[in-house]
Amino acid sequence: MAKLIVVPTPIGNLEDMSFRAIRVLKEADLILAEDTRTTGVLLKHYDIQNRIQSHHKFNEHQTVDRFVDRIKAGENMALVSDAGTPAISDPGFLLVRACIQKGIEVECLPGATAFIPALVVSGFPSDKFYFEGFLPVKKGRQKRLLEISADERTGILYESPFRLVKTLTQLSETCGPDRHVSVSRELSKRYEETIRGALEDVIRHFSENEPKGEFVIILEGTRPKKQINIT
Repeated sequence: MAKLIVVPTPIGNLEDMSFRAIRVLKEADLILAEDTRTTGVLLKHYDIQNRIQSHHKFNEHQTVDRFVDRIKAGENMALVSDAGTPAISDPGFLLVRACIQKGIEVECLPGATAFIPALVVSGFPSDKFYFEGFLPVKKGRQKRLLEISADERTGILYESPFRLVKTLTQLSETCGPDRHVSVSRELSKRYEETIRGALEDVIRHFSENEPKGEFVIILEGTRPKKQINIT
């Protein structure tokens, strides 16, 4: 039976594409892409001339059943997003779940995702961490910020350049201005940069320097309170 193969793509530097990922894309009967124009650049770079079709958050509810039927009929499909691993803050979850429910094999290649290099270069403990992704824009946002402020694990958040200072400011209000963060942008690209320090200092930096690119925020966990033994 045909299957769905989830293929991570580079988060910036096209040289981060694996040999296996290139082979899978060349052998697939159809490539499902978040944005065919973005993926087209990658395919052209590696001389991959397979068919490509859109599968993104605005049409996935309407297209998922059709693609599942086509895989069941014998078409091997590769799923990619604009950058990184599909279904990690990108479209893909619905199709993966639908395939599993229909007994279709799903395979995911190892590969790029932005938060791993950002976590490693942060210098914060990485033995225990949580991936928050994008915070709720409105409903539930304040509640989640308060929950994050009390978590002892290292936290990982994604943010756009337009909301970065606002999110850092809200983290400062709930976690305290002296809580440390590491903010990475443009990972693997020419202007890759990581700013580390207390929230108040990092806020000041990005207030004075306009945020550009996509951002990963690594938040230091709250330090456990020392217990006092009373004898």
